[in-house]
Amino acid sequence: MTNATDPTPWVSAVRASHDRLSAIVAGLDADDLRKQSYAKEWTIADVLSHLGSGAEIFSLVIEAGVAGAEPPTMEAFQPIWDAWNARTPEEQASQSTAANEALVARVEALSEAERESFTVVMFGRMTMDLAGVLGMRLSEHAVHGWDVEVALDPAARIAPDAVGLLAVRLPTMTGFMGKQQEAPKVVEVTTTDPAMTFTLDTGGVTLTPGSTGASASLALPAESFVRLVYGRLDDEADVTSAAGVTAAELQAVFPGF
Repeated sequence: MTNATDPTPWVSAVRASHDRLSAIVAGLDADDLRKQSYAKEWTIADVLSHLGSGAEIFSLVIEAGVAGAEPPTMEAFQPIWDAWNARTPEEQASQSTAANEALVARVEALSEAERESFTVVMFGRMTMDLAGVLGMRLSEHAVHGWDVEVALDPAARIAPDAVGLLAVRLPTMTGFMGKQQEAPKVVEVTTTDPAMTFTLDTGGVTLTPGSTGASASLALPAESFVRLVYGRLDDEADVTSAAGVTAAELQAVFPGF
């Protein structure tokens, strides 16, 4: 898989996601850090630790892509995870902000030539350009950032500047995120903000742009659809309309992680 896309909007969105979460973290006290996040088994500090370790790992990926070298392996990940797990919640919060700032600043500092020549093979099979790698990072950071924010504000939504970019990536994500259903349906999904149309097949759990052979339909904001695919749509009120399929059926397709 190769993503031949302009990295500029992804760089901007990763920066905005970092700044948004950093502002939230700056206002948290010790009790806040120990509150449960949206992720059922993680506190807010746990989520920040995950994002901090992820920033260090993605920094290694960025350097590999710039140099045209092999990306880091699982053997390199474990010491990073161990170090983050050993920190206090306060340390996890402050150092997560620092690690994410370092990653974003490094990406912003890449020259035009480095951005254009960037290439790295992920998971031993996916050749990705800089936009592809930043898409992975934005996916992780924006969604887990929402896991933190919604624990503090139930009305929180994923940042609009991230939603449009993440929605474009959803066809590549559904196979990883979805659970095949015994009674499959083909659903036309239409979104607003931005306006997009997809065909979701819940049998093989595939999502393709456009509308082809659907027998059911779903309409909802793109932000809600992103949360649905990431297993984070709990309120059926976020669905504008549905015919031939229910929100509960689709929540079963995407149980989350």
